[in-house]
Amino acid sequence: MTNNRLTPDAAIVLADIVALADAGYAQQVTRFFKTDEGSYGHEDVFIGIRMPALRALLKEVHPVPLEVCNQLIQHQYHEVRMFALLAMVKRFNSKKLERQLIVESYLAHIDFVNNWDLVDSSCYYILGRWLYEQGLDCQQLFDFAKSNNLWHRRIAIISTLYFIRKQRFEETLQLAEQLLFDQQDLIHKSVGWMLREVGNRSLETMTAFLDKHAYQMPRTMLRYAIEKLPAQQRKAYLLASGAA
Repeated sequence: MTNNRLTPDAAIVLADIVALADAGYAQQVTRFFKTDEGSYGHEDVFIGIRMPALRALLKEVHPVPLEVCNQLIQHQYHEVRMFALLAMVKRFNSKKLERQLIVESYLAHIDFVNNWDLVDSSCYYILGRWLYEQGLDCQQLFDFAKSNNLWHRRIAIISTLYFIRKQRFEETLQLAEQLLFDQQDLIHKSVGWMLREVGNRSLETMTAFLDKHAYQMPRTMLRYAIEKLPAQQRKAYLLASGAA
């Protein structure tokens, strides 16, 4: 969204965000987020704002109206989209009666949640929590897991972190199976991470999944999953998978 299409309130918040930009740091994060052609972050634009600075600004201006969030999340600057998502999460936590509207807004703008940090900072706080607390069907997550869009697939599995923290593992394991043969390294990492989170709460549940699937799992996915296991057990799984 171009600046001249912003409402006055959104333009004021945008100016506050952009004032935090650091060109030197922008060069660092541009490399870190792999923005070169052909990489996952290609065409993402960074202006160099550290997360603590964004969070400090949000604390100053909270609550940010949902209408403002909806405009800022469409901005070309990565950090502006991050600010919008952080503001939506904070509003979701503090405005119980607005939660359905916030979820609807999040889903309506899902294509702007288009890098791993944007996904990881928002989806389980908003979508995962909403699905869990409302007792809703999780078909939306399974549909996302089938998407050609890398970030939709990551949203699918990371959203279940809220479920995992409530000792509910079924959806995570089903999605992990669905994503087992995904070709993207960032999905391998996210699935492995969620399996490790399951194992942190129920080692038996995680190892049962690994006993069934370790031989099929991409190396990175397996390594992320078994990271906290004893050395001998890690070695056994790696040998079983041929990844040792």
